Amino acid sequence: MLILLPPSEGKAEPRRGKPLDLGTGLLAEARRPVADALVALCAGPEDVAVRALGLSTGQVDDVRRNARLRELSTAPAERIYTGVLYDALGLTTLTPSAHRRALARISIVSSLYGLVRPGERIAPYRLAGGVSLPGLGGVSTHWRAHLDPVVRETAGRGLVVDLRSSTYAAFWRPAPDLARRVVTVRVLHEMNGRRQVVSHFNKATKGRLVRALLEDGRDPRTPTAFAGLLSDLGWEVETSPPTKGGTQVDVVVREL
Repeated sequence: MLILLPPSEGKAEPRRGKPLDLGTGLLAEARRPVADALVALCAGPEDVAVRALGLSTGQVDDVRRNARLRELSTAPAERIYTGVLYDALGLTTLTPSAHRRALARISIVSSLYGLVRPGERIAPYRLAGGVSLPGLGGVSTHWRAHLDPVVRETAGRGLVVDLRSSTYAAFWRPAPDLARRVVTVRVLHEMNGRRQVVSHFNKATKGRLVRALLEDGRDPRTPTAFAGLLSDLGWEVETSPPTKGGTQVDVVVREL
């Protein structure tokens, strides 16, 4: 099973660690032009970079940090990404067996790195999924041209559980041959008979849901088996008919 997570906007900054190494292979080759374009943008006029990255003037430190990307200290991604989802997931507090499963099963979809395993060393950065970089274009368009073989290799013959937000869903969409093995998870908050997607509930529930899956350890091979596992773990689940993008599973919550 491959679990795809969105990144967090907030990121911890390591005080010390090895400098960034983008690695080798197809993924590294796709990362380099993004890193080069981001550094070049942020090494230029700060007001231009602030506008291009969709930041406020109070976030100019993020621009300066991006400009030093290749010099920054790195840490495992599980210690870099912060925020509601990652706080609820608590990767570094999992039991040893659940943590091993996290390292093997989770990949984080990133504007800068493409696909990141929790144990991979990365540098913190500021680059939202909807940004267009000078000389590169939209980061979502860039990754859409590169991620499919990486996702296929990472998933192997297992199920792909997609918990990405809509922005990062644009980075990779399954082809028809893979869609039958893709489950997209939506969290619906129900109050007074009305259901809606609420950001905080959505993120926190996804974090808790992934933690429960990792602690349980089972590896469902079909969308039906996945929905059944969530039900076994105490979640209220509703499954939609399969589509060309996969099978949608709704998790209904009434309180955080």
